[in-house]
Amino acid sequence: MSEQVDLLISARWVIPVDATDATLEHHSIAIHKGRIVAVLPSNIARERYHATTETRLPDHVLIPGLINLHTHAAMTLMRGIADDLPLMTWLQTAIWPTEAQHVSPAFVRDGTLLAAAEMLRGGITTCNEMYFYPDAAAASFDALGMRCVIGITAIDFPTSYAASADEYLSKGLAARDAWRGNPLVRFALAPHAPYTVSDTTFSRIVSLSNELDLPIHIHIHETAQEIEDSLKQYGERPLERLARLGLVESQLIGVHAVHLTPSEIETLARHGCALAHCPTSNMKLASGIAPVAAALAHGIPIGLGTDGAASNNRLDIFQEMRMAALLAKVSTQDAAAIPAKTALRMATQHGAKALGLENDIGSIEVGKWADLCAVDLSPFETQPCFDPASHLVYCAGREHVSDVWIAGQARVSNKQVLQKADNELLGVARVWQNKVGSRFD
Repeated sequence: MSEQVDLLISARWVIPVDATDATLEHHSIAIHKGRIVAVLPSNIARERYHATTETRLPDHVLIPGLINLHTHAAMTLMRGIADDLPLMTWLQTAIWPTEAQHVSPAFVRDGTLLAAAEMLRGGITTCNEMYFYPDAAAASFDALGMRCVIGITAIDFPTSYAASADEYLSKGLAARDAWRGNPLVRFALAPHAPYTVSDTTFSRIVSLSNELDLPIHIHIHETAQEIEDSLKQYGERPLERLARLGLVESQLIGVHAVHLTPSEIETLARHGCALAHCPTSNMKLASGIAPVAAALAHGIPIGLGTDGAASNNRLDIFQEMRMAALLAKVSTQDAAAIPAKTALRMATQHGAKALGLENDIGSIEVGKWADLCAVDLSPFETQPCFDPASHLVYCAGREHVSDVWIAGQARVSNKQVLQKADNELLGVARVWQNKVGSRFD
């Protein structure tokens, strides 16, 4: 007698991104109550399971949902307002003034809604978010059914959101309490960067991380100027300062980490830290090339991030996989520095491990949530296909994502985001085009 399940997805290829590093052909995923109950050959699956819904993907590769390990979702509303500038000029002349004028709960709600839809349609099922008004961001992710880790932002200067570091933290913790129990919404501590956060605030963040078991999500060593300024102000490099203050521990997710010395890589590895690599943003802002191959060789889990749409212009992890692999090759002059399967692992399993969610997401394994992405490899531009893992990194793109599930629930079907209509999302974008654009007229 067959066993009842909610959903059976059968695909031409399944890449579980598990310990076997295998690519499975003609396999199915059985899903019940949002979790994976079996991964097995399709002919056996149809004998063993009776599914309420069955989806057949004859020309597709099924992979774990992609994880965007670093983004500022609401910054979709500033996409393209300040291109071709270095980081500090970009921040000081365009981003911070625009934020001072426009950032509000409505700005964050609408910008995050657009970002979540863009990410979902590109196969991203989880993101690690850092911005203001976390409650508004959580509401938008929840509206689209997207998994998220919301940053409790802290900086030591006032904005429209908060007047002090203590207020940033108290408001963020209140949002965390309000969303407690939602299975898709989690929180992390998100001090912006060493150059915007004081020692006193960092010390409180360490205490909160230990007390509440929360990751610490922070920009670090993004530019050479950041390091020079830290040496002048503190007499030590930023990472050295963070280590002195107790932040360099297993809960740390260091974002960018472009300018690391070999000894700093060893320190991060020894303490079990993780990194978020944002290759496109680093290139666009001319920040440099992170030593990702060396960090991977030391066993550091490195996920991929898009950064915000204001410094990347796309929330596209397929692009980040490709750029990460190619940058590592050219910077080390080693064509095998980051193979395709490693890039895919960075976009899935490594991101999950960095967030402390490796037991729930990041690979297609029994017991984990069914966060899945289907990529259609039938178009002529992806044919012939000799190796689907290679195609995912070097050939296919987010435009080939056909279907996305989160906890077994369809979020994208036939390339359409199910929870919001395109015309509604376009209407939101037009409103802010007029508001934000007026500053540049």
